[in-house]
Amino acid sequence: MKRSKLLLLAVALLLVAAVRAEAATEVRMTGDALIYGNYFSGRNFTGWNNAYWTNNAGAVQPGHTEREEKFQIWERFRLNSDFIANEAVKFRLGLLVEDTWGHGTFTAANPSNRSVSVYQAYLQFKWPGTDVQITAGLQPAALPQSSFFAGSVIFDENVAGLVITSPIIPDTLSLVLAYVRTISSAQSFSDPVTANSKYLYPNEEGFLLALPVTLDGFKVTPWGMYGQGGPAGKYFVDGGWTPGLISAGLLGLPSHGRVGWKNNFITAMWAGSSFEVSALDPIKFYADVIWGQHGMNEYRKNVRNGWFIDLAVEYTGFSMVTPQGFGWWSTGEDGSTNNGSERMPHFFPGSGNGGLHNGNAIAWNAGNSFLFDGGQELVKGSNLGINPVGTWGFGVSLNKMSFMEKLSHILTFAYVHGNNSPTAIRDANLLLGGSNPVFCMGRDLTNEEWVIGINFDTKYMLYDNLALILETGWAHANHFRKSVWDVYNEGITHNQQDAWKVAFGLKYTF
Repeated sequence: MKRSKLLLLAVALLLVAAVRAEAATEVRMTGDALIYGNYFSGRNFTGWNNAYWTNNAGAVQPGHTEREEKFQIWERFRLNSDFIANEAVKFRLGLLVEDTWGHGTFTAANPSNRSVSVYQAYLQFKWPGTDVQITAGLQPAALPQSSFFAGSVIFDENVAGLVITSPIIPDTLSLVLAYVRTISSAQSFSDPVTANSKYLYPNEEGFLLALPVTLDGFKVTPWGMYGQGGPAGKYFVDGGWTPGLISAGLLGLPSHGRVGWKNNFITAMWAGSSFEVSALDPIKFYADVIWGQHGMNEYRKNVRNGWFIDLAVEYTGFSMVTPQGFGWWSTGEDGSTNNGSERMPHFFPGSGNGGLHNGNAIAWNAGNSFLFDGGQELVKGSNLGINPVGTWGFGVSLNKMSFMEKLSHILTFAYVHGNNSPTAIRDANLLLGGSNPVFCMGRDLTNEEWVIGINFDTKYMLYDNLALILETGWAHANHFRKSVWDVYNEGITHNQQDAWKVAFGLKYTF
């Protein structure tokens, strides 16, 4: 660990020396700092914390004795250094420090510094004599989603990849090609001859094609992505699969006599389009239609296939407030796990972020809702992390409220109703041994369960680049079914309670 940090420091010093030696290179530094306290009660609508569901590797915890930590103080610092040779060529290095006070870097005695990481490192340039832009390296990447929502419902994360953007008709039609690699399980020097070598496929990767079209008062972005990869073992936990990509039937049912994957090469496909209409300004409309399937070449029980649709409208004609309304619908599990999953595959739960779940991140949210993982400025432990896939719902928001200079607010109400059969989730919970990362109470809802949530967030600009932020939230769920969630007499539903959040802190940007 110390050796890697010394190497990173040496690289940074070399870069600085190179900048000084080359007068034509400009260095621009930007970033932000967050320091905030977060009180959160009733996560997952119980007294349990998230470690009750899964550990850091995504495996189910063997014991159920951990309780939630209700109050934490977080600190995050991001530093982005752009090394700019000219208007066409630059390199971005992004460093991240993030942890709670009293842990890791922020421990008074013997700090570990394990919170320091490189979260962005990419080269960006234009092909000589053209407007074709190429970005290669560890960079922010997301599938297209209309701008009203906080981010993509499938994938929104820093990832190693190559992105090529080329204008076809200037200011009207563009072509976007992208390649991302999310997992390299075998890596460069692994032994190809192992006991599990027949199950080994070293990489998980995706290929994206998008065609953004911008017209007067209208924008549409049709897109498609093909994915491929393979497990490093027979089961999803061995292969690094995030639970949002797989079907509960992957682990097999007694009637099938087969456990795990049929193949050691798994394929996936997503397709969709985002829409934005501003022709009726100040009334604006937003929408997304998305379909996806994972395990296209697999046993039927292993296939995950579904749809997700969202819609939003806002009125921007008022100077002191922007009223907004939104809704969504997604396919959910039917009554059987024998025929695979009917939920759209996506990279979920989130890693970032608010819900403190594991895996890669999605960032879909509307109105900065307390229910979903994405959009909050005080990010860690900021929400319930409810899965929007497999649900339907609606919400209203009073956004950008400002009745006093430098002071702004947002007030949002959201309703979420499950679209999953209780039978499928109960059978999966029994099959997977009780609590599991595929279905979690309070995160995944049956069609007999619903949640309402209200958040009221306030920001006061002390200076142009220093904000004082207060985020509050409350959520209530109807009674979770004992027959679905209390498998093996765990008694989870007996501890059901409302969820509360209060986060208060400072954000400095530079």
